[in-house]
Amino acid sequence: MAVNSVRIAAAQMTSINDLATNYATCARLVKEAASAGAKLLCFPENFSFVGAKDGESLKIAEPLDGPILKGYCALARESNMWLSLGGFQERGSDDAHLCNSHVLIDDAGNIRSTYKKMHLFDVDVPGGAVYKESSFTEAGKEIVAVDSPFGRLGLTVCYDLRFPEVYQQLRFHHGAQVLLVPAAFTKVTGEAHWEVLLRARAIETQCYVIAAAQGGKHSEKRESFGDTLIIDPWGTVIGRLPDRASTGIVVADIDFSLIESVRTKMPISQHRKPIEFWKQASM
Repeated sequence: MAVNSVRIAAAQMTSINDLATNYATCARLVKEAASAGAKLLCFPENFSFVGAKDGESLKIAEPLDGPILKGYCALARESNMWLSLGGFQERGSDDAHLCNSHVLIDDAGNIRSTYKKMHLFDVDVPGGAVYKESSFTEAGKEIVAVDSPFGRLGLTVCYDLRFPEVYQQLRFHHGAQVLLVPAAFTKVTGEAHWEVLLRARAIETQCYVIAAAQGGKHSEKRESFGDTLIIDPWGTVIGRLPDRASTGIVVADIDFSLIESVRTKMPISQHRKPIEFWKQASM
């Protein structure tokens, strides 16, 4: 590991509709990451629970100070590890809704930041199922970036990946250096678009991208694509689990000098047109 770098890890798992089983898997992966020298472990969307039937996620949704998240805060504290919990079923404003919340916990077990997923997956997947996340989920309205020992982190969730303006905002207006993209992409959309979208986000923002993914069959009705990736600011894949459906971690180093080098040699932040330019150009 270079002097100006820090080691991080991304987890891949197949969460099910059993909170205790998923927690046990997460705890095991935290130990693996700690043994590999990582100081941050990123978990995928819906790390703690994936419902097998409609309505199950609403039933287990809790506030951030509830017992589920307290357990993960304790895990972070006991392992001296930062955790990116990428898609927690946070209780919403009423019993019919939850928030898909990306929660960042520090190594003392404190919640440092929370981002609520902005873009909800209301899609008729070609050759697949119909999803309507908005039927039970409240959309977030705030962009979130937070300082950490791993650089300035930009928090997103899954379907956000298809909307580059979020990542542009995180980089050019909020100073992000590392973009976190926890996900549970469908098999169909993952095969078609997952890697190319992630690499595009890395290249156009000159940020590291850490994409922790759900992989494999959660139930008879649901399967996720997997393919957990870590990508550098040049768009190179520097970490990848060899098996898309396996449970495990991938480890890589965030090299701050590489971020600086890429941005200095190709200073797109200086070349970008401000929003006022586009308003004028479109008149």
